[in-house]
Amino acid sequence: MTSTPPLFGAAQTHATKDDHYTPAWVFERMGITFDLDVCAPPSGIPWIPAARFLTVADDGLTAPWSGRVWMNPPYSNCTPWVDKFIAHRHGICLVPHAKSLWHSRLWDEADALAQPPKRIIFVGGDKDVSLPTFFAAFGEECVEAIGSLGVVRRAA
Repeated sequence: MTSTPPLFGAAQTHATKDDHYTPAWVFERMGITFDLDVCAPPSGIPWIPAARFLTVADDGLTAPWSGRVWMNPPYSNCTPWVDKFIAHRHGICLVPHAKSLWHSRLWDEADALAQPPKRIIFVGGDKDVSLPTFFAAFGEECVEAIGSLGVVRRAA
């Protein structure tokens, strides 16, 4: 049996261009708790309401996901993360708009999408992501939660 190589070949010891952490107000507005944050930095983020978190060392792409997930993936390589999020079908993700197949697939398959009312200024690392972002949700409680973040488009 062959295993998938980890997403990153070395432990994270410093901030990278993919370190763009979701601000606390997003979680305060959503008012929802997650079972798992699948893309957490090494020490986690204290304001993300998740029972567990996966870091680079845990390799969230190969580790099993369970329950309601929160995902703010590395924007330099969203494809495998979005693929796994769509397959999991329970949670909320924050991703950039992009001209890519993963974007179209998520746009078509998510139970709902929400466009934030203002540009999100991220915390730590790379705070200035130049692409506009959106939220995608699977699961009714997740759809309800993103309704507090902006205009929601539900799946047809």
